Formats: sequence, C-alpha cells, structure tokens
Amino acid sequence: MTQSTDLDPEDRKIITLARSARARNGVPEGAAVRDETGRTYVAGTVALESLSLSALQTAVAMAVASGAQSLEAAAVVSDADAASDADRAAVRDLGGPGTPVLLAGPDGELKSSVAAG
Repeated sequence: MTQSTDLDPEDRKIITLARSARARNGVPEGAAVRDETGRTYVAGTVALESLSLSALQTAVAMAVASGAQSLEAAAVVSDADAASDADRAAVRDLGGPGTPVLLAGPDGELKSSVAAG
C-alpha cells in the first residue's frame, strides 16, 4: 500500500477535495475523480427516497454529465475498510480497469489504493 506522504500531489488533491465534500455536506462519504484533462469532479453521498448513490458513483456521474471521456484517478473518503464493488465498477466503466481508486479515512490518511479492475 502507498503511504499518504508518498502520494502524487494530484492524488493528494483529490483526497483533500473528497474529504472537504464529506465534511462540508455532513454526508457519510465524499469523493472526487480526475478526468483525462485534469479536471476534477467532487461529490457527496446522495440519499433521497427515490435515488441513492454513493459519493464515488455521484462523482463519476458528474464527470460523465460534464463530457469526461476517461478518468485518471478516483478517491473516496469514508469510514469503510474497502472501496465497494459498485464504486469500483463505476470508475472502471469510465476509466478502465487500471484506474486507481484511493480510499482514505475521515482524517485524510490513505487506507488503500486498488485498481478499478
């Protein structure tokens, strides 16, 4: 596993953005993705009566809706111990199986980095 201090600055940035979204919106998870042009999309968990999306699914949907063609990386900040299969699938759908999915705790410390694959 990559240590938090060893992260690329752009990966550290999306973790920081994800952490900020989680705190600002008071939601269980925050997420951010970076597209092929370097643009970032930030989101929190969506929990409506008729629509439920994880923060990472929401960030991927925002990227797609904004015209992103691919993803370079994704990050989610959560209390969870692993990125869910559904989250990895959403990232894989847009970024491909090799796209890194970074999982950090609420403190911003990296817990894991896995390929979306």
